[in-house]
Amino acid sequence: MASINYPIPYAEERRKRSIWSMLLEDWIFTVDHKHLGLMYVIIALLFFVVSGLFGAVIRAQLMYPNGHVVTADVFNRMFTVHGTTMVFFVGMPFIAGLANYLIPLMIGARDMAFPRMNALGFWLTLFGGLLLFSSYLMPAGAAGHGAVPDFGWFAYAPLTERAFSEGTSADFWVLSVLMSSTGSTLSAINVLSTTLCMRAKGMTLARMPLFVWMNCVVAFQILVALPPLTAAQIMLMIDRFLGGHFFDASASGAAILWQHFFWLFGHPEVYILMIPGFASVTEIVPVFSRKPIFGRQAMIGASVAIGFISLGVWAHHMYTVGMPSKANIFFAAATMLVGVPTGIKIFNWVATMWGGKIRFATPMLFCVGFLFQFLIAGLTGIMLAVAPFDWQLKSSYFLVAHFHYTLIGGLLFTLFAAIYYWFPKATGRMLSENLGKWHFWLLVVGFHVTFDPLHVAGWLGMPRRIYTYPTGRGWDTWNYISSLGVGIQAAAILIFVINVLVSLFVGQRAGNDPWDAWTLEWATTSPPAKYNFAVVPEVHSSRPLWDLKHPEDPDWKYE
Repeated sequence: MASINYPIPYAEERRKRSIWSMLLEDWIFTVDHKHLGLMYVIIALLFFVVSGLFGAVIRAQLMYPNGHVVTADVFNRMFTVHGTTMVFFVGMPFIAGLANYLIPLMIGARDMAFPRMNALGFWLTLFGGLLLFSSYLMPAGAAGHGAVPDFGWFAYAPLTERAFSEGTSADFWVLSVLMSSTGSTLSAINVLSTTLCMRAKGMTLARMPLFVWMNCVVAFQILVALPPLTAAQIMLMIDRFLGGHFFDASASGAAILWQHFFWLFGHPEVYILMIPGFASVTEIVPVFSRKPIFGRQAMIGASVAIGFISLGVWAHHMYTVGMPSKANIFFAAATMLVGVPTGIKIFNWVATMWGGKIRFATPMLFCVGFLFQFLIAGLTGIMLAVAPFDWQLKSSYFLVAHFHYTLIGGLLFTLFAAIYYWFPKATGRMLSENLGKWHFWLLVVGFHVTFDPLHVAGWLGMPRRIYTYPTGRGWDTWNYISSLGVGIQAAAILIFVINVLVSLFVGQRAGNDPWDAWTLEWATTSPPAKYNFAVVPEVHSSRPLWDLKHPEDPDWKYE
């Protein structure tokens, strides 16, 4: 341990400064990757709570047949803002926050390659989210058209064309998402530049942490997948304000063109969100299994394969629009193919745990929950890849259940695993294990009570995007059970919030390496100093901190 050079704890520096100085320098004008990373995570959690409340109202409306909790117009606005927020202002900021905070620490860098561009990316994302919600403050137009988007998070043309959407709702959606997309693009450029140019001495690409590898794949996907969405948004604004007809079928345009552009982004977006979750699981499972990751090279290869294949499966969202049979066959095969590298990852995580000395701390519990739920999400995804099956259930609640199994049962559980794992590094304090386990089990129960019944409701023919339904269709019981699950999930989130707030002030001191881990972020203080490392350790393997703590143990030194 004598070879680890810990810097002066940042907490000691902060005691000498006033509250206003800290607020301005550390949170408003900061270009420090750690503060920006935390700010990304904080806004993601705040948007998550607001969007979750919208989701609770949606489920309350559907709890009983012929519900009257909200009107049809309010319902449409809520599910549009709910979906848009969850994808663009919860998922994207959270993965950007993890990458910003951890990548420089993991590769032994002082900061991101472009700190000011990094700060610009954050503020664009934040202002994009605030712009979306500011639509609620705008008055209805002369014809009664509101400003809140009400056409779904996918914004299909012609619903967003001027002839169908005469208010400013489409404009708010386009501009808010465009700002967020620009911020995400800047963040992706920074991740790639930092990783390729600022690694510590001895940290070759072969030795680079898998978390960093997977975030590089995500950065590449962002740079490829976001431009089609940006182009479509610009084309839509030209249609709305300059008399263009890109998506206007009545003037030789093609509404289906929007779907192609949107899903060129929309399906890679699923993996843009999920791969950072995979990255977190890949770092957490070996530490709590006390074993190196099984098949390290296979994990890297699988991540790269997912990144490439996911760019070529977009039209499996479009089986029902009347594509030629050859196109349907191609996209069905490509969709099934992407399951192969995903299956490799699941196999490697399970193989890592097999025979290990597993410690079921809260981060590990969330990883195990993720493995089970994401496996089910993958199986239902393979079912929907079959075009005839998709024709029957594409616009039903079966697809809603599948989508939420992926992003809630998969992504959300990995994000909570990451919070519980890296919270000690970011704050210097441990989250409560007792409250963490309550959080986990309530969330598991609430998740399954909410989304399992929706598979059945969809199978029985319940269409999505409806704000109410008549009795006697066989959907009543399933919707009632599903809505009850939302209350259980809300209790779980409340426990998490209490855990965070209490632990920030009176939580157990974490120390520098509470999990006995082996990546470089644990080789500095908790929380780290502004400059991260007093002296960056030279890297000799893919587990550099283990080498520093156990120089006498050559059995663990491998490339």
